[in-house]
Amino acid sequence: MTMFYSKVIFEDSELEEDTKEKKPHGKMRYAAAMVKTDILKSLIIKGVKTEKLKGLLQEDTEGDKLRLFMIARKRSSLLKLWAIRVTYLILLCTIALQFKGLAHMLTPSFFKAHSASSLPPQRIYENNGYLMVSSNGGLNQMRAGICDMVTIARYLNVTLIIPELDNTSFWNDRSQFQDIFDVDYFINFLRDEVRILKELPPQKKQKVESESLYSMPPISWSNMTYYYEVILPRIKTYEVVHFTKTDARLANNGIPEEVQKLRCRVNYHALRFAPSIQQLAEKIVKILKERGPFLSLHLRYEMDMIAFSGCNEGCNREEIEELTKMR
Repeated sequence: MTMFYSKVIFEDSELEEDTKEKKPHGKMRYAAAMVKTDILKSLIIKGVKTEKLKGLLQEDTEGDKLRLFMIARKRSSLLKLWAIRVTYLILLCTIALQFKGLAHMLTPSFFKAHSASSLPPQRIYENNGYLMVSSNGGLNQMRAGICDMVTIARYLNVTLIIPELDNTSFWNDRSQFQDIFDVDYFINFLRDEVRILKELPPQKKQKVESESLYSMPPISWSNMTYYYEVILPRIKTYEVVHFTKTDARLANNGIPEEVQKLRCRVNYHALRFAPSIQQLAEKIVKILKERGPFLSLHLRYEMDMIAFSGCNEGCNREEIEELTKMR
């Protein structure tokens, strides 16, 4: 009994030294070690048998193993849970990508063309004023006049207000620009060239209504020099200028190439018919195709419809020379 007591005392002193060394790791471990030491001392002093003491020590070791096993099992469960969550997220992302690709395939080209990502970058420039126009003549003349007005507004760095269509010269038709053409497409398509608004800003509109609107017909067949030297100073003076006529107000020959290209871009790309008209036309063509071959003939097609557009796309050299003479 004396030998065992000395052995325990030795182990107890080692335990105290080990506890002191591990003390910086935490107050809880230090306190637990001190409690164990006190318990062992009290048991030895009371004369507890060696077998019982060994049993207590063995039970304490088995308890530590059980706690370690429970901690390891808990960590394993947490890892499995996170693995399930990650797998679930990857599965959701895969399904979302599949649906996105399917939606892109099934989306009609009409809606794709109107997406915001297809818009050209907006041209930023110092605005010199506002140009209002009243188109005159038949639909073809008004269309050509609108092309001229867009081009003039772009190179004078002014803001163009959506043109007003002629309702009295040839027919009693109250249709306006937005009834014939796709106005939103027109504005967005040309945003990299010129700023176009559906109406004057409130302040400018109030000023025009309270005071007077400066109106004038520009001289026919004028080149860009006329608009730079005569029209631009008036726009800067009055802030808002109204053109009462638009037909044949810009020359077709002898103008810069970039000016002519813009006119053609407006005519053949920006001026698109309103969706209701486009759908009706496609329906008519579909019915005609189902009934067999057909021929479409414009009974009042005039040569100036091609010549006065100023566009030579698809023409050979002889045709270009002939169109130049017509102009």
